[in-house]
Amino acid sequence: MRYISTRGEAPALGFEDVLLTGLATDGGLYVPESLPHFSLEEIRSWRGLSYSELAFNVMYPFVDDAIPEAEFRQMLEETYAVFAHKAIAPLVQLDSNEWVLELFRGPTLAFKDFALQLLGRLLDYVLEKRGEHAVIMGATSGDTGSAAIEGCRRCEHVDIFILHPHERVSEVQRRQMTTVPGDNIHNIAVKGNFDDCQRMVKASFGDQSFMGGKVRLAAVNSINWARIMAQIVYYFQASLSLGGPDRSMAFSVPTGNFGDIFAGYLAKKMGLPISQLVIATNRNDILHRFMSGNKYEQHQLEHTLSPSMDIMVSSNFERLLFDLHGRDGAAVKRLLENAAKGPVSIEDYRWRHARKLFDSEAVDDKTTCETIRQVYDDNEYLLDPHTAIGVKAARACRRDSSVPMITLGTAHPAKFPDAIAEAGLSVKPELPAHMADLFERDERYTVLENNLTAVQDFMAKHWKYA
Repeated sequence: MRYISTRGEAPALGFEDVLLTGLATDGGLYVPESLPHFSLEEIRSWRGLSYSELAFNVMYPFVDDAIPEAEFRQMLEETYAVFAHKAIAPLVQLDSNEWVLELFRGPTLAFKDFALQLLGRLLDYVLEKRGEHAVIMGATSGDTGSAAIEGCRRCEHVDIFILHPHERVSEVQRRQMTTVPGDNIHNIAVKGNFDDCQRMVKASFGDQSFMGGKVRLAAVNSINWARIMAQIVYYFQASLSLGGPDRSMAFSVPTGNFGDIFAGYLAKKMGLPISQLVIATNRNDILHRFMSGNKYEQHQLEHTLSPSMDIMVSSNFERLLFDLHGRDGAAVKRLLENAAKGPVSIEDYRWRHARKLFDSEAVDDKTTCETIRQVYDDNEYLLDPHTAIGVKAARACRRDSSVPMITLGTAHPAKFPDAIAEAGLSVKPELPAHMADLFERDERYTVLENNLTAVQDFMAKHWKYA
C-alpha cells in the first residue's frame, strides 16, 4: 500500500513512513493511493467476529507490507483488551431505529482511544525496528491529548508534547492529561485556542529545524493516517450488529476536525452500505455552513459546552476536498490558499455530489442542554454534550426512518459535569473506578504564551536527547 499527499507535490510513501511523518512535506495530508474494497458477501462473513478480529480484516490491507500478520493481530488484541466493555463499542437504543454507538469505553473515556491506544503500539514497533527515537507533538481540544498520553506513555522510544488551549478544556479533560506521571510526558497549556495550537503543530512539522536534526517529529493528531484507519472499523461493527450489510445505515457524527466522519466516508467507499452521514457541529459551524450552503469561511472561534468541537480549521476536511476534486492536488492547494484569505466555494456539481451523502446541523449550547435533558427524561440515559449534538442533528436531518440512525457517542458524560448541570439534571455522572481519584492526583503542566518560538524552545530543552 502506497500513500500520496492531498496537495500532490510530496513523494509517495509506505505505511511506516506515513506513520512517522504525519504531515506531508508539501503541507498536505496522506491518503491511500487506492482503497481496499470488500464485497457484501465478504462483509457478511464477518458477522460474529470479535472486535479485534474485525479490526484486523478492515485494517490489515493498509499495513500488510509493513507489519507481519501475527504481530498486527497481537497489537489489536492488546489494544482492545483494555476497554471496559466486552463489546468494545456497544450499541444503546434510544428510540425506534435510533441508536447510540458508545465509543467511550476505553481508558480515557473518549472515542480517541480506538485509534490512539493502537497508535502508541504501532509507533513503538516501528521505532524499535528502525532503532530510532521520536518526539510526538500534538494539539488537543480536549480528548486527543489524554488518549495520546495514555496510548504512548509506556513507549520506550518517544517523548510526548501535547498542546491544549489554556482554560478551554474541561477540568476532567485537563487532569486526564496532566496527572499522568512520566519523564517523557510534557503538557503545554497555550494561552490561545485550539486552532492556535493546531497551527503550531502544523508549522513545526513543516519546518523541523528547531529540533537540530537529532530526532524526528511524529503526529498523533488526526492528520496521522493511522488515526483515520482505526476509526473506520467501528462503522463496520455497528452495521454488522444491526443487520448490515444487507441493509443500509445512517450515521450522525459529532465532529470538529472532520476525522471521525471521514472514516465513515471511507467505510462507504470500501463497500459498507451507508446511505447518509450527518455532520453534527456546535456554534463553531464552518463545516455546517459549507455543507448546507457551499461556503467555506472562517469565523471567530467561540468557547462552548462541547469544547472538543471548538475548532474552526478542520484539518481532515482537506482529505474530502481531495476526493471531491478528482484527487487533483494542485486544485486542493489553490483552494486552501484562497481559503486562508477569505470565503471560498467549490464548483456546484462537486458540492451537490457531496450532498448526496452528507447532511449537517449546527446546535447551540441551549439546544444541547435541552437534548441532554430530553433524552434523560425519555430514557434515563445520560449524554455528554458532544453526543447530544449528534442526537439532535440526527433527528433534524434524518432522511428515512426505516434506515437505522446511529449517533456516535464520542465521550463519557462524566467528562463534562458542567454541561449536565446546565441541562438542569440533578444526576451527577460518576467517573469509573479507575479514575475515581482523578481530582486527588498531582498535576504537571506548563503555561506558555501563544507563541511558536516559545513552544519550540520549551520542547528543545525537554526532550530526551536535548
